[in-house]
Amino acid sequence: MSERRARPAARNGRMPVWRRALNPATTPPASPPAPPPDPAPAEPVETGSVVQAALYRDGVRISAPASLADTFRELRDDPDGMAWIGLARPTESELLSLAAEFDLHPLAVEDALEAHQRPKLERYGDTLFVVLRAARYLDAPEEVDFGELHVFVGPDFVITVRHGAAPDLSAVRRRMEESPELLKLGPEAVLYAILDAVVDGYAPVVTGVQNDIDEIETEVFRGDPEVSRRIYELSREMVEFQRATRPLVGMLHGLMAGFTKYGTDEELQRYLRDVADHVTHTSERVDGFRQALTDILTVNATLVTQQQNAEMRALAEAGFEQNEEIKKISSWAAILFAPTLVGTIYGMNFTHMPELHWVFGYPFAIVLMGVVCTGLYLIFKRRDWL
Repeated sequence: MSERRARPAARNGRMPVWRRALNPATTPPASPPAPPPDPAPAEPVETGSVVQAALYRDGVRISAPASLADTFRELRDDPDGMAWIGLARPTESELLSLAAEFDLHPLAVEDALEAHQRPKLERYGDTLFVVLRAARYLDAPEEVDFGELHVFVGPDFVITVRHGAAPDLSAVRRRMEESPELLKLGPEAVLYAILDAVVDGYAPVVTGVQNDIDEIETEVFRGDPEVSRRIYELSREMVEFQRATRPLVGMLHGLMAGFTKYGTDEELQRYLRDVADHVTHTSERVDGFRQALTDILTVNATLVTQQQNAEMRALAEAGFEQNEEIKKISSWAAILFAPTLVGTIYGMNFTHMPELHWVFGYPFAIVLMGVVCTGLYLIFKRRDWL
């Protein structure tokens, strides 16, 4: 990547084959027109999504063009310069203009247009295409917000395409401009700075997630009914975080494997190794968070089950006590019902009624009541109803 390539002469009036592929509605002309005597500048495009474009020579900014067309023109006029172009959610015309100027591969351009890519590193000739997933911790809602960053790194240019709020590449640019010796190393140094910023942005996320897990553990043992939902939401965020960090480990090792082949500066090699160490540490922490959340969810399910069992036991005990009381009430009601029945029959006062004028009628009724009540009492007592 250290050797400068010749920029493609894509401004001769014909659209490159790959660009026609991205625009199927465009049909090639029947016969190519005669080439103009001088190459025309790239067609102007909308600059609403161009965050910043600058040209550097020997680690020092020499200009800040107002548009992509001006950037292309000044870079052509300065063979020793390096362009650093930053875009946020660019339009298709902007990316196609960049692709035509810097000979970007159509597959990489398609990925940059669509976004929602997994972290990866692809090499197309002398151009690197890097996809990164940045993250930031939002204190107010206590959640992790993810952004996506696409980086094209060529011999004399760096193009960043940002989808989302993170990371803050303006801080990366300031840092590099304050370190001209590092920026002097070229596009690879800019790629290192971007990787370092993305990885450093993981640290506050790790701290915030650790605090959330500590709070969740307290809520679990306190019996908070909303903790299950919080565990689930944080687990989903950790899955996304894992998808952002785990591929980055392999990507950095792939970069380190090409140090010798592409003649990477020794000091830059040390910096990239340091970033790789930080990524490995972060990836291990994220794996630990996910396992911890799985364990916490298991503990919470166990505690919820125990609480439900205790509540069911309490309900069963209450039902048993209530049943015992009902037995006692029913037993006494049956005992009292027997003399009431006898008294009711003998209280009907009919003229012709057996035992009504019998001398032993009244004692017989009293004895009958006593025998029935005693019998019922003994039966209920034997069955532990009383």
